[in-house]
Amino acid sequence: MATSAHTVLDVDSGGAATAPPVPYLLSFTDLSYSVRKGGGGLLSCLPSRRRHSNRLASTDAPAPPDAPTKALLDGISGEARDGELFAVMGASGSGKSTLVDALAGRIARESLRGTVELNGEPLHGRRLRAISAYVMQDDLLYPMLTLFVMRLGTIMVTGFILATIFWRLDDTPKGVQERLGFFAMAMSTMFYVCADALPVFVQERHIYLRETAHNAYRRLSYVLANAVVAFPPLVFLSLAFAVTTFFAVGLAGGGGSFLFFVLIILASFWAGSGFVTFLSAVVPHVMLGYTVVVAILAYFLLFSGFFINRDRIPDYWIWFHYLSLVKYPYQAVLQNEFRDATRCFSRGVEMFDGTPIGGLSKAVKLKVLDAISNTLGTNMTANTCVTTGADVLAQQAVTDISKWKCLLVTVAWGFFFRALFYVVLLVSSKNKRR
Repeated sequence: MATSAHTVLDVDSGGAATAPPVPYLLSFTDLSYSVRKGGGGLLSCLPSRRRHSNRLASTDAPAPPDAPTKALLDGISGEARDGELFAVMGASGSGKSTLVDALAGRIARESLRGTVELNGEPLHGRRLRAISAYVMQDDLLYPMLTLFVMRLGTIMVTGFILATIFWRLDDTPKGVQERLGFFAMAMSTMFYVCADALPVFVQERHIYLRETAHNAYRRLSYVLANAVVAFPPLVFLSLAFAVTTFFAVGLAGGGGSFLFFVLIILASFWAGSGFVTFLSAVVPHVMLGYTVVVAILAYFLLFSGFFINRDRIPDYWIWFHYLSLVKYPYQAVLQNEFRDATRCFSRGVEMFDGTPIGGLSKAVKLKVLDAISNTLGTNMTANTCVTTGADVLAQQAVTDISKWKCLLVTVAWGFFFRALFYVVLLVSSKNKRR
């Protein structure tokens, strides 16, 4: 009888076997944490400064060295295993949030007694951030829709007022002065509208502290997302203001000038938004922030070249002229409007407007004009062009930078302030108890 032999072959696939994941065991032993009691009496009835603080760092107000202490954690021990749901239950004020803060590394190590270990080894901040995230229970959301509606309403109302005041400006010396006033008001409006968002940015800082406390996202991610999300509404705001004012005021240049007008408004919004975002990280309180923003914007407008020309600014203040955020969009729109050297803004007797001769009759003005012609040896009539667009630019001393360079500088200001915003967050955003 024949028998068949069977041979078992062990085929090696050439790949190493995947090691099973190491289960995590978070253990904490004898955790104790005490704080010094603050003042009592009537002062305890006042609102907590820490609860409503606008600072980036959530720090407790210092208490006197001899103040009595209160134990928030007293010898707490326990374990949390991988794959299990670990819940902390207790009455309000029993220390649940304090315990979670201690486990998440949100309490300064020198203030906490006891040990926190992961698989028998001390748990450090970098390792903790790699395996966990901390989500607080505060119901804070980004109020972007409310901010956009508020800005849009402000822009539309301001644009309507400016359009009805500076309606259909003519090409006369008075029209030139009115155009200068319109441009100064229009360009500064962009920055003041951005200042209205200061309380929103202050509120966002609390969300930022909550969600970056432990690796929800990085600071750079927040700064980039803040800029990307804020930009599209600025496009609609720029179009709304330009459509409302450009044609109603009677600005020149056609479609090309209108497109540049939209771009410089958008760049102004971008720079103003970056400026306010940066200040929201530096200034701790909303009211103080409003004061600082309004004051600085007033200085920017003062040194922009509208109230005093660049050539007339003293040498010891000229540096502020080039730091002014309003200077560059203001000069850009002036060059966009008066760049045509063949466009006339003052003819014949119109040159006497604003002078004592301007109040005389037209016949007298013509005689004076004839006398000037004879003296200069030229033929000047009532239709002779005296002031062109190029002359207006020279009188206002806005010939140092081209309009496209002004646009680029304005855009660069926006990136610069957002970079400063990131640096401030990187340096000052701490969120640990002491």
